[in-house]
Amino acid sequence: MKRSEVLSIIAEQDGLLVANIGFPSRELYALHDRPENFYMLGSMGMASSIGLGLALSQDRRVYAIDGDGSILMNMGSLATIAHNAPGNYCLVIIDNGAYGSTGNQPTYTSEKTNLADIARAAGNRNVKRVGTIDALKEALRTSQDRTAVIVVETEPGNDTVPVIPLDPVIIKERFMKAVQS
Repeated sequence: MKRSEVLSIIAEQDGLLVANIGFPSRELYALHDRPENFYMLGSMGMASSIGLGLALSQDRRVYAIDGDGSILMNMGSLATIAHNAPGNYCLVIIDNGAYGSTGNQPTYTSEKTNLADIARAAGNRNVKRVGTIDALKEALRTSQDRTAVIVVETEPGNDTVPVIPLDPVIIKERFMKAVQS
């Protein structure tokens, strides 16, 4: 399964989306741009934390899309998510075993590190590890009214997509308007 297939499924969900830096944001933009998507253009490892903050301040469902490399940089977010556990928050970790935006160097998840186990050890109660589109759809469906951490195994690699042509200020302003509506 490719990351873009996962992003396509998440883009179908009703809610606010915060997408990880680099290629995940670029792929999401190319697949399904909308004002409810916040594209990270910097701050590796912060999509999960920004998504959590949004979920704590909103009634709408919030999906944070992060990568394995980014979660490894901010593992403390998993404990913070477990502690706060807003019922409208879903963290989707796309685990391709590589730092996809910097040249596909392997991450530790390509060998021994299991992010689903780490999320559970941090206190998250609704953690799923999936490897198919059908399993992802089921995990999303069954976690609508509670905090969820879904680790999705994908193959490494990036789609050929252009850089997002929007200025970061425009991305922020249109997202803020979508959040306020």
